[in-house]
Amino acid sequence: MTYEVQILTYPDTWENAWINDGEATPVQFDTYGAAAAELADHLRDLAYAVKNNFMDDFNPSDYRIHKL
Repeated sequence: MTYEVQILTYPDTWENAWINDGEATPVQFDTYGAAAAELADHLRDLAYAVKNNFMDDFNPSDYRIHKL
């Protein structure tokens, strides 16, 4: 199975917007656990940015892990 982290975009469309540095192909994961770990790290980074006023608030429910 393959999994991807998807982001809710306008207008109510889920898409895989995660791109590896220097590559044009979206990131996919071999396991749910790998996708969940990557998403947890990303959400932690976003929370840190909000807490330190580097960005406005965000909604964690705008992210999901989708099985392909």
